[in-house]
Amino acid sequence: MTAAPESTYALEVPSVDNRLLVVDDDDGVRRVVAAILEDEGYDVLTAREAAEALALLAETQVALVVSDVKMPGRDGLWLLRQIRPLYQDTAVILLTGYGEIDSAVMALKDGAADYLRKPVRVNELSAAVVKALDRRRLQRENRAYQVHLEDMVLAKTQELGEAYDRTLEALVTALDARECETGNHSQRVVRVTLAICDRMDIGGEERGTIARGALLHDIGKIGVPDHVLLKPGKLTDDEWVEMRKHPDIGARILSGIDFLREASEIVRAHQERYDGQGYPRGLAGEEIPIGARIFAVADALDAIVSDRPYRRGQSIEHARAEIAAGAGTQFDPAVVKAFLSLTDEELRAVRKQPSPVGARPRTSNDDE
Repeated sequence: MTAAPESTYALEVPSVDNRLLVVDDDDGVRRVVAAILEDEGYDVLTAREAAEALALLAETQVALVVSDVKMPGRDGLWLLRQIRPLYQDTAVILLTGYGEIDSAVMALKDGAADYLRKPVRVNELSAAVVKALDRRRLQRENRAYQVHLEDMVLAKTQELGEAYDRTLEALVTALDARECETGNHSQRVVRVTLAICDRMDIGGEERGTIARGALLHDIGKIGVPDHVLLKPGKLTDDEWVEMRKHPDIGARILSGIDFLREASEIVRAHQERYDGQGYPRGLAGEEIPIGARIFAVADALDAIVSDRPYRRGQSIEHARAEIAAGAGTQFDPAVVKAFLSLTDEELRAVRKQPSPVGARPRTSNDDE
């Protein structure tokens, strides 16, 4: 047998899966163990103590460490406890002397792949190394599969979310058509709502919830009779009672759907006013969800600038002045400030952007 060189680095770097580290303060034992493993075809590095081994591991990837337990200074158990959290892909086999069974049991609890009594037998060492490396391989494959599985779940979740969004868009488009709204009213309101969110540094899941609430704000009009919803003239007092039920109806519809439950509160509050004169609950100020306060400004903009059967749409400049005048009464002053920070050019561009919720082809009505 040719003893393993007392060197930290090999001249040729083989696969990490074939590289082992032998740690023992006894020069003779260290050389013998290293030689046995080299004869088995492994690339073997050696270290005299735990600290030296740990320093080597910081520079060189190793598949398996074979270490003595009893060594001067830091022992093998200390080395094991350093390796496990730092190098999860490195297995550890400990060599123990007679009467050190308690240490061996502790080592297994701390994550050692195996332990062998000294003096070690060649066949036992070979078998233990093969078993430890096989176990390491399986653990790595399982981790890789887990990552792949998580990626698949994430992708499928995203696909499902996109399918939800497309379904919501189709429903909202049908509602807009039923009410004879100008082309893609709800989508334009969502785009402006999100532009204001960005100005107010609202992001993440909250931004998505606000987008869904804005998109579905009029879902409750499903429950409003056609003779009320589509009436061309002024509504009677009784008809207004029916019309004002739609925020509560919409909230009840959405609250039963887990991923829309938070958005349902925006739907319920989208007709509230900052001064408390809105409906259905007469909420005021910050009692109104921030998403509903932002939506109110975006909806007002679209109502002012869009053409109606009975009038032409006003300019963005006119809408800006009207919304500014409503700060503190109809609208949250902080939201109005964020809205006013958007230039006329930015607002025109935002209203023409592709749909921010789901994915659908653009239509000519998007340019209105």
